[in-house]
Amino acid sequence: MKKPWGTRFRSGDLFIAGLIMMAAFLYNPSTVLKALQCVLFLWYVRLGGKRNKLLMTLIVILCIVIFNLLVPYGKVLVEFGAVRITQGALIAGLHKALTLEGLIMLSKATIRSDLRLPGSLGALLGESFRVFEGITARKNLITRKHFIEGIDALMLELSTEQSAGNQHSPEAPGAPRTLVDILLLGAMIVPVVVLTALGAWVLVLP
Repeated sequence: MKKPWGTRFRSGDLFIAGLIMMAAFLYNPSTVLKALQCVLFLWYVRLGGKRNKLLMTLIVILCIVIFNLLVPYGKVLVEFGAVRITQGALIAGLHKALTLEGLIMLSKATIRSDLRLPGSLGALLGESFRVFEGITARKNLITRKHFIEGIDALMLELSTEQSAGNQHSPEAPGAPRTLVDILLLGAMIVPVVVLTALGAWVLVLP
């Protein structure tokens, strides 16, 4: 079976690339271009061999937008009796929702369970990442019919994995770094940074 594309990188290098993309993503003032960045992050998640439920993502975005519309401001777009949908609230809600979901997708794409960070805090964060990835990889164990049993099975598997030494993935953080890997990580970062720069440029246009 072919390995996920994202596993070819050292986890530390991938994490640093994620931090750079996160900084660019957060400073993007354009809602439209931020949506394009989210599409990129979704693609990166797939390349890394992980899954992101698109329907759940859309539901979360819709809920955030609806709650944001409860405080109307700006130009009125549609009015249903006492309910007003305003341009300012709609754009702000979309921007907040895309920011949240984009950060979630970016973390899935750039944080692996074999990530090792220096210091006690780094060890704690690394363990949290490993537990989180273990939970998301086994969330199919929890169903409505067997909710409690599924949680028990999930906790048992995580406990067994930890006691067995929490095996590293084949591409451990100490794997050799190649020029091709660096160029590929750069190719992931560049479009995200360019979209943010474009959004800032459009913002200052007269």
